[in-house]
Amino acid sequence: MKRLAGFLLLVATSLLSFGQPLVTTPPDKIYGKLFVDVQMNRVFPDGKTFVDCIPKRKPAEILADYDAQKETAGFDLKKFVADNFEIPAGPTDNYKTNTTEDVVTHIKNLWSVLKRTPDKVVEGSSLLPLPYPYIVPGGRFREVYYWDSYFTMLGLKESGEIEMIDNMVKDFAYLIDNYGHIPNGTRTYYLGRSQPPFFSVMVELLAEAKGDSVFQTFLPAMEKEYAFWMDGADKLKPGQAYRRVVRLKGGDILNRYWDDATVPRQESWREDILTAQRSGRDKGEMYKHLRAAAESGIDFSSRWFADSRNLVTIRTTDFVPPDLNALLYHLEWAIAKARLMNKDDSTAANFRRKAIHRGELIDKYCWNKTVNFYTDYDFKRAKQSTHITPGGMYPFCFINERSDYMSFLGQKVAAVIREKLLQPGGVATTAFNTGEQWDSPNGWAPLEWMTIWGLDRCGQKDLAADIAGRWVKLVEKVYKETGKLNEKYNVVDINKEAGGGEYPGQDGFGWTNGVTLKLIEKYHLPKE
Repeated sequence: MKRLAGFLLLVATSLLSFGQPLVTTPPDKIYGKLFVDVQMNRVFPDGKTFVDCIPKRKPAEILADYDAQKETAGFDLKKFVADNFEIPAGPTDNYKTNTTEDVVTHIKNLWSVLKRTPDKVVEGSSLLPLPYPYIVPGGRFREVYYWDSYFTMLGLKESGEIEMIDNMVKDFAYLIDNYGHIPNGTRTYYLGRSQPPFFSVMVELLAEAKGDSVFQTFLPAMEKEYAFWMDGADKLKPGQAYRRVVRLKGGDILNRYWDDATVPRQESWREDILTAQRSGRDKGEMYKHLRAAAESGIDFSSRWFADSRNLVTIRTTDFVPPDLNALLYHLEWAIAKARLMNKDDSTAANFRRKAIHRGELIDKYCWNKTVNFYTDYDFKRAKQSTHITPGGMYPFCFINERSDYMSFLGQKVAAVIREKLLQPGGVATTAFNTGEQWDSPNGWAPLEWMTIWGLDRCGQKDLAADIAGRWVKLVEKVYKETGKLNEKYNVVDINKEAGGGEYPGQDGFGWTNGVTLKLIEKYHLPKE
């Protein structure tokens, strides 16, 4: 009877709360040798294509046939895949841009193109099912992504799409409830990692439209996400790190990016194996750093490189980033707010203290007096990075204490941005040109917004407006010339395309749409 009860509990807990089976097994585990052969032989130019394929029949049957046929004369691996899998369709194949529309009208029309309805589970598919409608970024990104979605929501709010924001926040709460965290994206191969924790910022955005009771509604999800990011904090000794938590040598606790998986990224399997081989370093260590960079969303950038130039020197997990910790400051503040609304004064006070202390620690470890900017703290070497990136602007977006002090620092960072990052099309991602997509000459909508928001909040309103104008002008220029809203832009030479990365440029594009629409409305910019 006990065995039966245990089995029934297992069945019950393996179902999502909206009745779909809990999907967890990534493609490399489902398809084994077939997966490795497809990825290593580059059956598709983009490694993400195969992991998004849907089997036409049961995976076990496909694998049995593969084992029986793969050594036969004339076997064609590409044909075998095409015969046995539905290849993901190209994005917006049936959508044609009308460039006579101004960019605002175009973006508002795009929401219906990028909208997806609730999902159904398909055996062998990597998609994590969601119970409510959502917006995808576009291009090769056929599923919802965590940090992308906040910036998309900025535009949805300007478009009056409040119910869509509500649906997406509920989708993310479902993911936290069922998987313990919000994955990088809704695919099984993303389950080892999360992304910059914007969930509480999304809750705040929704609350602006629907009232502060939203904080109470999503309090359980916020607390569960906080537990995910802080897992292991109470067991660490000074100088130790576990998962996403670091106890610094003085005993202070801050956070880093991490990924629990120990293999190459399934969607970039071949690329990670080759990078690890080129590095000459321990392969497992390399996969950790590569995956942690993917959790940061900044994949890849000189920000994480030991030599500031080459991917093979990556060491993401050695850094305590100011942007991540500023987001966790906001999460602590949001939990405190919700607990206070629930009349739980003691827990609210505890989380307020946590937030205030974290703000002080961000200043202690990440404010770099030499370069006058918030930079990553290398806890392994006990020294600050000198890299100037928009990640250093996050503290200005969120930290509420010491407003006079933050305004004083704002004058300093504004001068640094003008000198190091400001370009004709906005702000560059870094001052280094390495060929990686999160380096110069590229600019990205989320980092434009966080820089503008931070500058505006610390009193540097003229520079914030200047950057907003440059960015929107560039986005509108490219839209008029190509009919596209792109994932990233060349902000240094506005007549050239952005480059770098493991895949071609993508258009659609959720966060560009959201940030551009928000900036046009906020700064009353021309709609061209």
